[in-house]
Amino acid sequence: MKLKIAILGAGNVAWHLAPALEAAGHELVEVYSRSRVGAEQICGRLYAAEIRDDLDFSDSKAQLFIISVTDGAIAQLADEIILPEGAILIHTSGAVPLTVLNYSSATYTGVFYPLQSFTKGVDMDLSEVPFLIESDDQQVVRQLRLVAKSLRAPSYAVRSKDRLAIHVAAVFASNFTNHMLRISEEIMQRQGLDFEMLKPLVIESISKSLEIGAKKAQTGPAIREDYETLEEHHQFLNYNEEIAAIYRLISQDIIDS
Repeated sequence: MKLKIAILGAGNVAWHLAPALEAAGHELVEVYSRSRVGAEQICGRLYAAEIRDDLDFSDSKAQLFIISVTDGAIAQLADEIILPEGAILIHTSGAVPLTVLNYSSATYTGVFYPLQSFTKGVDMDLSEVPFLIESDDQQVVRQLRLVAKSLRAPSYAVRSKDRLAIHVAAVFASNFTNHMLRISEEIMQRQGLDFEMLKPLVIESISKSLEIGAKKAQTGPAIREDYETLEEHHQFLNYNEEIAAIYRLISQDIIDS
C-alpha cells in the first residue's frame, strides 16, 4: 500500500526517513519545518515535495503525517496542526508516549520509532533498522507495519511503557558507549597517543558482547577485583575529577554486579 505522506520536521530522522520512504514507493507531498532552510534541505532530497509554511493542512492530499521533531516540540506541534478528515498522525520518538497526540485533530494516531542513531550526511540502510510501532487502532498498526515492510525493515508492536524502557536501554548501549569512547579518545590525545591503536580492541569487545552476551564478555580489573590496578588508574585520572568519578562509579558497579 503506497501512501501520500507529509513530513513535519527537518532533523536527523526526517533527513533519512523522507527519501527512504520515497524510494520505497510512497509519495512525499509536503514538508513542514519551523526552519525554512531545514525544509528546503529535506525537499532537496525528494522528487516533488512542497514546502508548507504553516500548520493548516486541512486541504492536504496526504494520508499519513509524520512528526519528526525534538521530543519537547511534539505536543505543541500536534496541538497546533490542522489535519484533513481521516488523517493518520504519528511521531517518531522513542521516549514520548502515544497519548501526547490525544488532543490533536487527527482521526488516527500512532508511533513509528526507528531504533537507531541518525546523523545528517551519514548514509544508512533503513532495512537494517527496527521500527517500533504503536497505535490504539489495529488498522493503523497494520498500515504502519506495511510502511516498515516497504522499507524492508523489521517492525515490532510495542506499548509506550515498553518503548520507554527500550529507549533507556538504547541510551546505555549507544549514547553512553559513545561517550565512553569520547573520553577514551581524550585520554589518548592528552598523552599524545593515536586512538587508532584502540580500534581493534573496541571492535572485538563489541562483537564479543553481541555474540556471547555482555555479562560473559566482561573483562578488566574491576571484574577481577584487582584493586591495586583500579587505584593506579584512579590516581592517573586525578587530573580530571569528573572522569575519575565516572571511572570509580562504573568500576564499583561492575564489581557489585
